[in-house]
Amino acid sequence: MRTPVTIIGAGLGGLTLARVLHVHGIEATVYEAEASPMARMQGGMLDIHDYNGRLAVEAAGLTTGFRDLVLEGRQAMRVLDSTGAVLFEKGDDGTGGRPEVQRGELRQLLLDSLPAGTVHWGRKAAEVRAGNEVVFTDGTSVTATLLVGADGAWSRVRPLLTAATPEYAGTSFVETYLFDADTRHAAVAKAVGGGSMFVAGPTPGQGINAHRESGDTLHAYVEFERPLAWFDAVDFGDPGAAAARLAAEFDGWAPELTALLTDADSGPVLRPHHTLPVGLRWERVPGVTLVGDAAHLTAPNGEGANLAMLDGAELGQALAAHPVEEALAVYEEAMFTRSANPVDEAVVMESVFGGEIPPQLRALFDELKPGN
Repeated sequence: MRTPVTIIGAGLGGLTLARVLHVHGIEATVYEAEASPMARMQGGMLDIHDYNGRLAVEAAGLTTGFRDLVLEGRQAMRVLDSTGAVLFEKGDDGTGGRPEVQRGELRQLLLDSLPAGTVHWGRKAAEVRAGNEVVFTDGTSVTATLLVGADGAWSRVRPLLTAATPEYAGTSFVETYLFDADTRHAAVAKAVGGGSMFVAGPTPGQGINAHRESGDTLHAYVEFERPLAWFDAVDFGDPGAAAARLAAEFDGWAPELTALLTDADSGPVLRPHHTLPVGLRWERVPGVTLVGDAAHLTAPNGEGANLAMLDGAELGQALAAHPVEEALAVYEEAMFTRSANPVDEAVVMESVFGGEIPPQLRALFDELKPGN
């Protein structure tokens, strides 16, 4: 009988692992801190890439279900400058390699593909002790023969393998939503277009990303390159005041762009970016490993969810093909290599933009990279 697997965290990485294990007849139990699948919003749109996330979907045997989730037209993209002028635009002819789905719907597809009772909700790990003992906040504990930390940036499993901890990356997003956009926020909806929009501002490290979700919703991430302490002066408990303070940093920008802050139907939510050291490795520790952000946290770059799913799929396939310790070694070596050698930027840009990037647009993105 194959060793059962204990997974901490029911995000996309942990659930992909559980699903691939199930496909191969390996028992898995997932412990998740959230009280239920609907305990909180699961984020917005994800573009699932043909070179990593889609491979995971195929390994999970969920290609048909995934196709049913794809929102047509959302691969359309436009890039604006701070005046609202369009610098670049492409439509969605349905042939691009980055189909868009709602994160929550993708997570539900994975949950529905697992045997009933696989996920134990409301079980938050307080600490993980040597010997793979997981102690939960309710005082109960389990000891795992094979333990996988899929528990994100602040992983409780990671300390079994490495002393590395996330550090602030110097940038943060502020997240907002606008609902019924075409009727209530027509100018903003027109600026965003039918898919995603990126605004490249005149100041390095400052930009606005927005995309159109299902149900006539616009979802925005406004980027700030600021010390984390800078946000202490922003009263996020007063949504109107917070939005006004943040929008002041975009003085002179087109009003249909700053309206993603000032006219938002949700209060602005701060999303600081933290990272683990690039190329982080650890010595093989029997019976334990990590997937996703727990293993290789980076600032948002469009790859995180895709890589977490690929981690889960490859680990599941390795465990199906090899004895446990050999499987963990095979998986970790591939994951370490991938983490130390991120996807080539030129490949990503070609995938996003669908061809040669105009020189002036490429230069603009280079200027906006943090640290430049």
